Amino acid sequence: MLLEAIVKGLQDKKGKKIVTVDLTLLSGAICSYMIICQGNSLNQLSSLSDSVWDIVRKETAEKPLSIAGDRNSPWIGMDYGTVLVHIFLPEYRSFYNLENLWADAKIIEIPDLD
Repeated sequence: MLLEAIVKGLQDKKGKKIVTVDLTLLSGAICSYMIICQGNSLNQLSSLSDSVWDIVRKETAEKPLSIAGDRNSPWIGMDYGTVLVHIFLPEYRSFYNLENLWADAKIIEIPDLD
């Protein structure tokens, strides 16, 4: 339910190239899942983060343990304990390339909503 609520929050503000990374079968993983997404501007990154916060809170009553990044950051990270959410500007997503870092995990691409 948490994963679905996070994806819903990202799609609600037109997050692009959303992927879920299933880390449950990898020993030593820092969480069970990661969700990676991108937005086209700093304002959109903030909107995506706010939307995830609101929708997850309404649907699951959960709040993130911490949030890294702010309204002027090219990356915002949200830690829900078992799920880490990464929201990037496209060039920063390419630079950090988290999907490649966790290539042994099961990666599922979520279709963009246009």
